[in-house]
Amino acid sequence: MKLPLLASIVGAASAFTTPSASIHTLQARASTELNADTELTPEPSYKNSEALPFMPYPENLKGYVGDVGFDPLRFSDFAPMDFLREAEIKHGRICMLAWVGFVSVDTGFRIYPFPEAYEGLTSVTAHDALVEQGAMSQIFLWCGLAEVISTIAVIQMLEGSGREPGDYGFDPLGFLKGKSEEDVNEMKLREIKNGRLAMLAFSGIVTQSVLTQGPFPYV
Repeated sequence: MKLPLLASIVGAASAFTTPSASIHTLQARASTELNADTELTPEPSYKNSEALPFMPYPENLKGYVGDVGFDPLRFSDFAPMDFLREAEIKHGRICMLAWVGFVSVDTGFRIYPFPEAYEGLTSVTAHDALVEQGAMSQIFLWCGLAEVISTIAVIQMLEGSGREPGDYGFDPLGFLKGKSEEDVNEMKLREIKNGRLAMLAFSGIVTQSVLTQGPFPYV
């Protein structure tokens, strides 16, 4: 009689302790799996812009030559980056040419035969004079046609033509011929940096020349 009673007590005790042990085992297993998932998917880290350390880095700039994280107005969040890069390169090239042309006129450079009506004009006063004579309309017409053609090329690029922004295959001196990808990117970086500098320089020189109304260097 004592033996069956003892067995019943032991069985009842094991019945109460086994589920508790199983719960602890399941909890430990779940904790291990949760830690493993956490290690596999870490939380994204915050990255500051290199050019503007007080602002977040614009992720869409990643991978483009000359990227220093400068996009304070966040154009890259809603406009295609290839379109923005095309615009930057185009404006940089125009300003490099414009700076040279603007300064050349005010240092006395002329192309002959020189129209008598242009005699005595400076880079600043030439605008109003050419508007009166109709020459500015010709410039507007031909620049407009060039923009229409280039817009077609931009649309094709955005639709996947494979053309890189700013690449029109114009390399008459063969600067990029036979170069490695690293060397090509270095040349692209030089052009972008000089273009950015030229945009600032042309804006500054036009402002200074209007304020002083004097010859180069407009002091």
